[in-house]
Parts: sequence; C-alpha cells; structure tokens
Amino acid sequence: MTDPAPRSLLRDASASAIAAGFVTVLVGFTSSAAILFQGAQAIGATPAQTASWMLALGVGLAFTAVGLSLRYRVPVVTAWSTPGSAMLIGAASAGLPLSDFIGAFVISALMITAAGFSGVFERMIGRIPVSLASGMLAGVLLRFGLEAFAAMQTQLVLVLAMFVTYLLSRRWLPRYAVIATLVAGIVVAAGKGLLHTDALTLELAHPVLVVPTFSWAALVGVAVPLFIVTMASQNVPGVAAIRASGYSVPVSQVIGWTGFANLLLAPFGGFALNLAAITAAICMGREAHEDPARRYVAAMAAGIFYLLVGLFAATVVALFAAFPQELVVAIAGIALLGTIGNSLAAALREEGAGREAALVTFLVTASGVSIAGVGSAFWGLVAGVATLIVMKRP
Repeated sequence: MTDPAPRSLLRDASASAIAAGFVTVLVGFTSSAAILFQGAQAIGATPAQTASWMLALGVGLAFTAVGLSLRYRVPVVTAWSTPGSAMLIGAASAGLPLSDFIGAFVISALMITAAGFSGVFERMIGRIPVSLASGMLAGVLLRFGLEAFAAMQTQLVLVLAMFVTYLLSRRWLPRYAVIATLVAGIVVAAGKGLLHTDALTLELAHPVLVVPTFSWAALVGVAVPLFIVTMASQNVPGVAAIRASGYSVPVSQVIGWTGFANLLLAPFGGFALNLAAITAAICMGREAHEDPARRYVAAMAAGIFYLLVGLFAATVVALFAAFPQELVVAIAGIALLGTIGNSLAAALREEGAGREAALVTFLVTASGVSIAGVGSAFWGLVAGVATLIVMKRP
C-alpha cells in the first residue's frame, strides 16, 4: 500500500503556511545574524569558516524542523542559540584556540543530547503550569508588538500601509493577511527607495572542518555555560511556546534530536541548536493557517528556507540587509499579534494565585532582565513559580 504521508503533506500545504515560514526565517535571521557573525569573528573564525558556521546551522535547522514537524505533525521550529553566540563574544577574552571552542561545542551538544533522550529535561519542564508558560511567551513577544508600532516614528507611511493592509486582509482574506502585509511593505519600500539590492551576488558557502580539541578551560568556560544558556534561555521557552499554543510533542525526543544534530555539525561550526520560541510563534499562529493541524507545514517551510540561508550565506545576508529595518520589525510584530493575544488570554484565564503568578511571569519576562548571562524568559518562570508557591502556601 502506498504511504499516504506525501498526499497528506500536499493537502496540508498552503501559501499562508509557506509565507509564515519565510517570515519566521526573515525575523530570526535578521534579529540574530549580526550577533552570530560577531561571535564567530571574536573567537578567530575566518570568513570562510564563518560561512561554514551558517551552512552547518542551516543544515541542522532544516534537518530538525522538517524532520520533527513531519514526524509529529506539529510545528516544531528550531533556531540557533542567540544568547550562546553572544556568550562566545565574552568568552573570546580567554584567548583559547578555535579548535578548543569547537571541542566545547561538541561537549555541549553531548550534554543536550543526554538531557533530552534521558528524559531529565522533560521531567523538569512538565512541572511548569500552562498559565505561567503562556505568561512567559506573552512577555517574550511583547516587545515585537511594541516595536512594530514604534517603527511608525521613523517610517510612518511604510508601517501604516502595512498595518492597514493587515486589517483589511484579516477582514476579507484572513489566511493571506501576512502575505499581503509583507507584499505591501515591499512595494511601499521600493516606491520610497528603501530597498538596497546593489550589493547582491550569488555565492555558495562550503563546509570547513575544524578538528576539535579539548581543554578544561574550554569545558568550564564555554561548554557548560553554553549548555546552561541553551537549555534555560532557549529550550525552556521553546517548549513553553509549543504548549502555550495548544500542541503536544514528546519533549525528550525532540530535545534529544536537536542535540544529536548539533553534535554532528559542531566540527563545522554548528555551535548550538535549540527549539525556537519567538519565531516559532509565527508558525503556530492563525496567520500560518486557520486549521491548527495544518500549521506544521509552516515549520517545514521555515526549515527549507533556513537551508537556503545556509547554502547561500553571503547572498542571503545581502538580501535581508536590502530590506529596511522598519519593514522587518513591522512584519514581525504584526504576524505575532494573534499569538500575543492568545497567550495573554491563556495566562490570565485563572483567578487568584494562578493569575497573579502568570502576571509576574509576564512582567519579569517582558522586562528583558538578564542575570548571570541567562535571559529574562527563564527568570520570568522562576519568579512566577516562586509567586505561585508563596501564594498557595497554607
């Protein structure tokens, strides 16, 4: 008997899902690529090695997002660890050779794989209430919604045209609202002379192998912090985003496979792969598809676009740089409006201690506070859990 999966995938595919996947990559890449390049250069990577990093990450994101989303029929969006790449900039002062950093990437990936497949991470994350997870997700996404409208200060016509297009499309063509908004933004930007495509050249990236070496300094100063930052600041919000959107996945397997892909790609510069939270929300929202069961196609599309980013790293950098910053900020915030609203509703649905704890989680996360190199999403959950314990104690 013929496997029905290909026919199911073709039936579930839609233009809105593919557009959501593109916006996911657009937002994810433009918001973190600069930090990635700075981190690679800080630890001594050459331009060819930096392109290899992007290629390795693109392959890893394609493998995990496409494979896991197709396997579980749930939008599983993966990303590289932005806090991890920022941490590399600070770790560069230790003066370690590049091969030691690559060795640290391998050790960190091994620890992520073990934490995933062993079930340790899932047992920990399973104790987080849905209301707190929703409050954390809303706090993470709040700044994107605010920045979308703040962009009107510098590009009023561009952002206003995009917002009006979104409203009209949500009224009459809801499935294609994000597509129409993005197209309107590009048209207005082109008309105002804000698109800069002069520097575009077609150039492929090539893998560059760096044989890993291992040292105690790299283990303590790079591998362990990278593991902690990736799990606490990236995978915890990633799982929370999935659950807050109403989906369920075998967390242990998903985390384990991201770690395994990371392990294979570490010698080529794949420093940290993890579940996405901010960009994943774009693929999990109604703009990807009205039917939640068909939104996994958006995550698969994001994986394929990330693969193209990796293959044509230099070209894609120039392409994304051609868009004005206000366009990128506006499309991100507008695409996340529905998710922000749903997250706030889920967070504040309970009354009493549960609502107050979710509100604390939301506010701490939205504050952007960073303590000991760990981002506000993790500390928001800590504050929310602490509030819940205190408020419910007899």
